Amino acid sequence: MAIKLKTVIFIKKNKQMKKILLFSILAVFALAGFAQKADDISGIWWNQEKTSKIRVEKKDGKYVGTIVYMIPEKYENGQPPKDDKNPEAALRNRPLIGLQILSGFVFHAGKKEWAGGKIYDPKSGKTYDCYAWMDGEVLKLKGFVAGIRLLGRESEWYRTQL
Repeated sequence: MAIKLKTVIFIKKNKQMKKILLFSILAVFALAGFAQKADDISGIWWNQEKTSKIRVEKKDGKYVGTIVYMIPEKYENGQPPKDDKNPEAALRNRPLIGLQILSGFVFHAGKKEWAGGKIYDPKSGKTYDCYAWMDGEVLKLKGFVAGIRLLGRESEWYRTQL
């Protein structure tokens, strides 16, 4: 009788352990899924016009984007274009390659978007509030003014390699 009782207790404990183990494994995969989704923005992207490639990466807990390549047609006298539209005169002579144009993006899992960021437009020299989201394999960004998301311009970026 004692052996049967011990066997029943062992089986019940074993079922509980299996449930705990299964729950733990599912929790790990769920958390990995969120992290993976947040990092979907990371990588090399063509801008909409396919004239520049931007590297998006996580730095200090936020996502930033830096121009890492420009098509040769944009070069002048063998030199990459300068930030000549910058409102600060002292910065107008810096090359666009190496320029950080995205900053401060944080992933919001509930909305499936990166928000709280800024985007710098070297063509106009203006900086806008910005948020981004994935639409399949396309990264969509929307720069806007005065905190009003409806007042803005949307751009599509396409994943590529350096």
